[in-house]
Amino acid sequence: MSAYETLQLPGVAEEDPSGAARSPGASRGPADGTLTAPRGLDWAVLRAELDAEGVALTPPLLTDQQCAELRALFDDPTRFRSTVVMSRHRFGEGQYRCFTRPLPEVVQALRQQLYPPLARIANTWAERLGEPGFPAHHDGLVAACAAAGQHRPTPLLLRHGPGGYDCLHQDVYGDLTFPLQVEVMLDRPDEDFTGGESVFVEQRPRARSRPVVKRPQRGQALVFAVSGRPVRSARGHSRVMLRHGVSAVHSGHRHALGVIFHDAR
Repeated sequence: MSAYETLQLPGVAEEDPSGAARSPGASRGPADGTLTAPRGLDWAVLRAELDAEGVALTPPLLTDQQCAELRALFDDPTRFRSTVVMSRHRFGEGQYRCFTRPLPEVVQALRQQLYPPLARIANTWAERLGEPGFPAHHDGLVAACAAAGQHRPTPLLLRHGPGGYDCLHQDVYGDLTFPLQVEVMLDRPDEDFTGGESVFVEQRPRARSRPVVKRPQRGQALVFAVSGRPVRSARGHSRVMLRHGVSAVHSGHRHALGVIFHDAR
């Protein structure tokens, strides 16, 4: 077991084999990478929201201090393996920076401790679609990514200023794609920035696209499908595709942490 797995994250309740949430132990404070949310996640509720919409909103996972510390990392180029100016690739207006290893402690802890309950959801989805499942723990997914030639870490920080936006897209990065990801809001909507809503568009076969708009507060996270999810159909279950983006920021700056679980080629 790695040191990150031994950290207690009060905002991330562990799930027992029956699927019920249970609260982990007491926090040791933000300095060691733990979270200080007052209650654990209700995975039964999150699972139901993901099954219904492909998107779910959590209670706050990060403290104000942790959000500020992560925002400050954006201006330290030594912490990142790459920087993407979105306008150069017609991705939108803004920038994102992909972390290099070692990942910040909080980011690594989120990646490892959110993964097991998400893997249970992902494996249910895979079973419904008749597809291969995923390892129970994140280290197993990292090893599988490496075997597929995917070695580069994918967690990232995003920054959008006035007029910034993110075109609809999917964070695939390789042949092996874990079907769920997490984005944590690091700023205060309507105080640090205006606009900048999280936008999701689902395309079902022979139907018009369905938009979903979410507005997380600072420290809250969105859990959502990377590219697709199963929905019940006349023949059992069919895959529907989901893309995500960010609407235009009107004023201020919007920062978010993207926690993607598979590595990139």
